[in-house]
Amino acid sequence: MVGAAHPRDHGGHDHGSGHQHRGGIGGWVREMFAPHSHDPAGRVDHALETSREGLRAVWWSLAGLGITAVLQAVVVVATGSVALLSDTLHNVADALTAVPLGIAFVLGRRVPTRRYTYGYGRAEDLAGAAVVLTIAASAAFAGYESTRRLLEPRDVDGLAVVALAGLVGFVGNEAVAQYRIRVGRRIGSAALVADGLHARTDGFTSLAVVVGAIGVALGWKSADPVVGLVITAVILAVLYSAARDVLRRLMDAVDPGLVDRAEHTLGHVAGVERVGEVRMRWIGHALRAEANVVVNMTRTVADGHAIAETARHALLHDIPRLSDAIVHVDPCGHDGSDPHHDAAHHRP
Repeated sequence: MVGAAHPRDHGGHDHGSGHQHRGGIGGWVREMFAPHSHDPAGRVDHALETSREGLRAVWWSLAGLGITAVLQAVVVVATGSVALLSDTLHNVADALTAVPLGIAFVLGRRVPTRRYTYGYGRAEDLAGAAVVLTIAASAAFAGYESTRRLLEPRDVDGLAVVALAGLVGFVGNEAVAQYRIRVGRRIGSAALVADGLHARTDGFTSLAVVVGAIGVALGWKSADPVVGLVITAVILAVLYSAARDVLRRLMDAVDPGLVDRAEHTLGHVAGVERVGEVRMRWIGHALRAEANVVVNMTRTVADGHAIAETARHALLHDIPRLSDAIVHVDPCGHDGSDPHHDAAHHRP
């Protein structure tokens, strides 16, 4: 017996969050570059609404980074700063990551077909992989430029203007990063969060331009490339975090706490005697679940269906961002018999 939920079948519900923050400077640094996921109190979003919100985040980010890059490019032309040129190109590359993300959110709004029966949400995860590759390219480019400038020092004109342009780059990127990460957390998009982390690293790369300009002004000509190498190491750390999160999505990984929560919810449904296997997976920014529950074999078919529907509804209320759930009912007569005996030889 199966109860199936559809995203349209439920409205907004409140959900709690059981995360704890790490304290101290180490916790602050970790939160800046690899912020852990919160499942905040909020509604379970309809897939179409969250895709629209994701698209808004992508296009506003593109506009913000585009303006930042144009302002920096003007200063590059005026001062001839190679470091600022590198940072400007880096910001342009970051802005262009909006393209695969935008395509993914548009595809994700398409209805399932007989070929793509689960819809097109996986396009978002593939876009996340493209973002990870972009972060890797950024790390390689920053490392190359920093090493080259360390070996071949160059004078920079208009250090004050260069420093100001670096500050503009930092502010622009950090604003975009906070916006992307906030929206990504709210709609459950690992790809958008990864892109937000990418923008954050770009912001600190811009800040490195400021530090380098100050160092050069004080007489340390190698300040700019040395700081650039430090930022390269930071980008690599962010690359690891973003790649891990995106890979986990592609491998259907979920927070084990969500599985525990689902089992707890199902176990408290009236008529459920035991909770069997529970499976969950992300498809884009939507979560799906499949679960087996055991009920007394003396129940009627109608009773079993009603219990499955109650269990399904409880899951939709209690699990953040759950858009679909399938609940299968197994009969139990307390005699130890296996209701799946006939298909037991097909089990892995």
